[in-house]
Amino acid sequence: MRKGVCLVLALVFVFCLSPVVFGGTLDDIAKRGEFMVGVRDGAIPFGFYDKDNKRAGFSLDVAEEFRQALEKSLGKPIKITFKTVNPKTRIPLVANKTLDIVCGSSTHTVAREDTVDFTLTVFLTGTQILVKKDSGITGYKGLAGKRVGAAQGSTNEKAIRDLNVAGKIKPEAKLVVYQEHSQGMLALQKGVVDAYCTDGILLAGLRAKAPNPKDFKLAGGLITYDPYAYIVRENDSNFLDFINAQFIAMIKDGRYKKLYYKWFGAKGVVPYPMTSEARTLMKLQAWP
Repeated sequence: MRKGVCLVLALVFVFCLSPVVFGGTLDDIAKRGEFMVGVRDGAIPFGFYDKDNKRAGFSLDVAEEFRQALEKSLGKPIKITFKTVNPKTRIPLVANKTLDIVCGSSTHTVAREDTVDFTLTVFLTGTQILVKKDSGITGYKGLAGKRVGAAQGSTNEKAIRDLNVAGKIKPEAKLVVYQEHSQGMLALQKGVVDAYCTDGILLAGLRAKAPNPKDFKLAGGLITYDPYAYIVRENDSNFLDFINAQFIAMIKDGRYKKLYYKWFGAKGVVPYPMTSEARTLMKLQAWP
C-alpha cells in the first residue's frame, strides 16, 4: 500500500515539475526552440532591408516582443527566424505549418478566415494610388484606360477589379500584377504603369524611399478600409490567445505606442500620424 502511495506521489511530483504542454503552435515552438516568422522585405516600414542590408521594420520589432514573451512563458531560450513572404505565399506558408505566424502588412478579411486566423488589428490604413506628380490623375476615376500596378493576390488588386466590374472606372483600368511592391514602384518610375495601387501607408513608404520623392503623389483618398492583422494557423486558439494577450499588454504598457512613433512618428522612417479612429480602436482592443 505504501509503495502505491509513494508511486502516486512521485508521479504527481514529476508532473508538477514537467513543463506545461500547450499543444499546437506553442508546442511546436517549444520543441524546436525556434519561432518561425514570415515578414516582408519590401513593405516599408513594416518589413524591409535597411541601408546596411539588414532586416528591419515595425512588424519585426513586434515579433521580437512576441519572442521574448514566448521565452518567458515556455521557460527556455527561443530563437527567432525570419522568412520572406509575399501576398501570394504568406497564407499557404502558415496553413502548411512552415511558419508559425506572418507579421507583415496583411489585411484581415472575411474570405481569408476560411483558411487561416488573424490576430487583433495591429494597424489601420486603406487602398490608395500613387502616381507621378504631373500625371493629371487626382483619384481612381482618373485611372480610366490607364495601366495600374498592384501586388498579386492583394486586397488592392481586388479593389481595382471591383471598381472595373462596378463600372466606376470607364473604360476599365488595365491591371498589371507584381509579386513585390518594389517591382511595382520601379514600373511606375519607368512609366511601365501609370499608377501603383496598394495601402496608403505602404505607398508613403515607397515614395519616401524613391530617388526623388517629390516626383510622386498620393492621388485621392482611401478606396477601401484595410485593418492589418497578423496571420496564424486556423483552429489554434491557444496560440492566437497567447499572441493577442501579448499585443494587448503592449497597448496597455505603452510599448505599442513607442514602436509606432519609432517607425511612423515625425522622425520615423515613414511619418504617418495615428488617426483618432486608430487610437480609439487600440483602446477598445485592450480588453481587461
